[in-house]
Amino acid sequence: QVELVESGGGLVQAGGSLRLSCAASGRTFSSYAMGWLRQTPGKEREFVARISWTGARTDYADAVKRRFTVSRDNAKNTVYLQMNSLKPEDTAVYYCAAARQNRGYATAEFDYWGQGTQVTVSS
Repeated sequence: QVELVESGGGLVQAGGSLRLSCAASGRTFSSYAMGWLRQTPGKEREFVARISWTGARTDYADAVKRRFTVSRDNAKNTVYLQMNSLKPEDTAVYYCAAARQNRGYATAEFDYWGQGTQVTVSS
């Protein structure tokens, strides 16, 4: 069992930056691949980024490549999402999620979810 708590969301102007954090409980954090996903009203939750359990591999949705960076600190049980050059279309609730067995290449592969944090990008 993993409990996840996101923080760092807020309101930012287009072109600005935010860093999201996700703190995980439990002693097995390093055995999970971690991901960030986002959702806007009326739409399905979409994959944003993923990082493997060691941090050696990262994957990104095309819409955020070269703007967002996912990282993790297993000593602190925390995963981060650095978001640069933000656009209004990045506005969404962002969720942190954990996947067993180093999965997490698609939304359905995540087993545990945080409560989400709102990111709003104004034009």
